[in-house]
Amino acid sequence: MLTNVFPNKMFLAGKWVSGNKEIEVRDPQDNSLISTVPAANEEDVLQTIKEAEEGANISAKIPTHERINIINRAADWINEHKEDYAYTIAREGSKTIKEARKEVGRCIETLRISAEEARRINGETLSFDQMPGSENRVGYYFRFPIGVVVAITPFNDPLNLVAHKVGPAIASGNSIIVKPAPTTPLSALMLAKAFEKAGLPPKVLSVITGYPSDMGESLVTHPSIRMISFTGGLASGEAIMKKAGLKKCSMELGSNSPTIVLEDAELEDAVDSTVSGAFWAAGQNCLGVQRIFVQEGIYNDFIDRFINRTLMYQVGDKLSENTDIGPMISEKEAKRVESWVNEAIEKGANLLCGGKREGSFYYPTVLDNIPEDCKLATEEVFGPVVTIYSISDLDTAISKSNNVNFGLQAGIFTSNIDKAFEAVDKLEVGGVMINDSSDYRIDAMPFGGVKGSGLGREGVKFAIQEMTEPKVVCIKVLNK
Repeated sequence: MLTNVFPNKMFLAGKWVSGNKEIEVRDPQDNSLISTVPAANEEDVLQTIKEAEEGANISAKIPTHERINIINRAADWINEHKEDYAYTIAREGSKTIKEARKEVGRCIETLRISAEEARRINGETLSFDQMPGSENRVGYYFRFPIGVVVAITPFNDPLNLVAHKVGPAIASGNSIIVKPAPTTPLSALMLAKAFEKAGLPPKVLSVITGYPSDMGESLVTHPSIRMISFTGGLASGEAIMKKAGLKKCSMELGSNSPTIVLEDAELEDAVDSTVSGAFWAAGQNCLGVQRIFVQEGIYNDFIDRFINRTLMYQVGDKLSENTDIGPMISEKEAKRVESWVNEAIEKGANLLCGGKREGSFYYPTVLDNIPEDCKLATEEVFGPVVTIYSISDLDTAISKSNNVNFGLQAGIFTSNIDKAFEAVDKLEVGGVMINDSSDYRIDAMPFGGVKGSGLGREGVKFAIQEMTEPKVVCIKVLNK
């Protein structure tokens, strides 16, 4: 069964365009063919950039009220066809149909927020007379769009993460070129379809599909590109920044997020939240709970409850309403996760449950006694695997949480407000969730990390700040 997206078409500058080569989009669950999309080449990229330069001028001149209306109409279109969008997300990616429906709902919310924030791109008056000799000057600053934005997006949230880049770009008067993951391009194309139906002028939005090896480096290096918004792995992010040149870069590069559970926590709530946070979308989630630090007085009780809750999860067909965890994005990725778990076990970790792979499925896995010199202790597993540690006190938990080259978000469960704010102060992350796991986010909040987790912030209002620049206007008043 093929999806409704035009087969072998990409959306370039408002037109549905074919290519000489094609990519097969296959369901990772059974490798069945879903659809095909073009494999763009460098000539396609250069033409798209040229069109986007014109699109940036067009977008900058769209009145704010019309930007608001266009974005809201796109959200309306998705809402009217939300089951089609959910089905596409579930088929081309790893999410269950229940998880996919939630992503569609979040995409609609992201676009609604983008429409609202379009009316709030404001500047401020400046007191020039604060400097002696400037008593006869008045002025202000306002924000103007940066120009052409390139968005490079991953497979794990193929609709909402694209909306997090497209919505703010259009709200702030930019043009944008989206390069989705080759494994999950259909959801991005369906988002483009929504904006086409909403009346977005041609050339403002493009979704170009293909492999980086075929497309060359122009999407990153071309001087007309004024900003790159990238979500993906640390190595890829570093490579992009080395090539990009003098342009803005927003980098959301993942994590191996910690959650701390102290003895005064509401234990059942902590268990439910961390199990959900660890295994949502088969663990392929940058906010996913990977490391849990549990105070020793409740450690055994927590472990028992956590394993019992984990064993309740149903692994199976993504489209079944009864399934909790579907496949990983590919058998290759499932084998990688399997090798990381086996490495930890060989070095002395205890396998408490899971550790089983069937094709692209990897069962939810829990380990403790994890040695510090294995990948699970320091790298982002990006799979349904969680490691649990016994700690004596909060200071130890914070120290271990910080002892990695990541810092996206963290969680802490405690009834003690002083300990909660000690964690807020000392954890080296972009966000601390109190009495929630690291896997909590709303689409309006600033989102991003420190260290190897990236640069800049997403979240609609904050993405708009990244996609605009301030321009100062100073007026010298004569004969004052």
